[in-house]
Amino acid sequence: MTDTTKILRGSVADLRPKVVTLGTAGGPRWWPGVDAGERSGIATAVVVGDRAYLVDAGHGVGRQLNLAGIQVSSLRAVFLTHLHSDHTVDLASLAIFGMFTFGADQHPIRIIGPGDRGALPPVAARAVVPPSPVFAEQPTPGTAAMFHHLMAAHATDLNDRVLDALRPSPLEHFLPEDIRVPEDFGYHPNDNPTPDGMLPFEIYADELVTVTATLVCHPPIAPAFAFRFDTAQGSVTISGDTAPCDNLVRLARGTDLLLHEAIDFDWVHRTYSGGGPTAQASIDHHTKSHTSPQQAVDIANAAGAKALALHHLVPGTAPRSVWESAAERCHAAFFVPGDLDVLPFGTSHAGPHLAREGVVAP
Repeated sequence: MTDTTKILRGSVADLRPKVVTLGTAGGPRWWPGVDAGERSGIATAVVVGDRAYLVDAGHGVGRQLNLAGIQVSSLRAVFLTHLHSDHTVDLASLAIFGMFTFGADQHPIRIIGPGDRGALPPVAARAVVPPSPVFAEQPTPGTAAMFHHLMAAHATDLNDRVLDALRPSPLEHFLPEDIRVPEDFGYHPNDNPTPDGMLPFEIYADELVTVTATLVCHPPIAPAFAFRFDTAQGSVTISGDTAPCDNLVRLARGTDLLLHEAIDFDWVHRTYSGGGPTAQASIDHHTKSHTSPQQAVDIANAAGAKALALHHLVPGTAPRSVWESAAERCHAAFFVPGDLDVLPFGTSHAGPHLAREGVVAP
């Protein structure tokens, strides 16, 4: 057992908060590696002692948890920023494979994420022939309904395990729930998906962490959330997918660590320019829904964050120089973590630093 594994599994004496960047790539793709090595799908663990809180479940999340020495059984909650597939695609494997790590006294693991959108998004203006939605009978399920459908799709397997091998059902231990946006914010999925001036609101609390959320700007999906984890020793804010957004600045005000998405807009134009309506619609989507490294630095500076780490990197193949191009403008400590890197945060540490290869510096 490595020192990293001991630290991440926690002990009574070590409750210092830290982030483990399980997967750092964004987008519904398997990115081949370049300088940074292969990046897994977006997933982040917030670790406090022997407790872990997972944000998003991109591809490979179960394997990455295992490599980080974080047992699925140690999770207290899973938080989904939004329901794009690159943030949820391995939620089913997390639940189904995870039940094999459970003992008789396993605590429930809450899955907390967006509710039903309530309305389809408008069709892109570039459409020549308006496309038809899939599963028109329930086209926009929220977190609870999505998890139900995922487990139903695996009912043959689950019933074999439950009836023949006497294994527990994931439905007994994973408790999905939809985040309810307070009505007084005036939220509407199409007309007002990111209400101006909204205050962060609490979605989870236990004796170690309080989690607050705000709506961010990631059209056309709605609702899309950013989350802030506050502990007795410090805070971390995780942007989710978003364009520059004042709500996020408000949520991240004075945070010890801001993890913010970043996209290379030059790559977007190189990849999609010269194509037909589909390519042009892709440029439109990325431009209105994401944040450049320079914009992420502006957000961190405006929020007064003590450290900024870029993740959810698109493309996952870009050299580090793309992401580091804005570092000199950042008033905070600046990081571009790889998969399985560790970022301690808060007052119990001498200062923010990045521990490579998943090893926490003393």
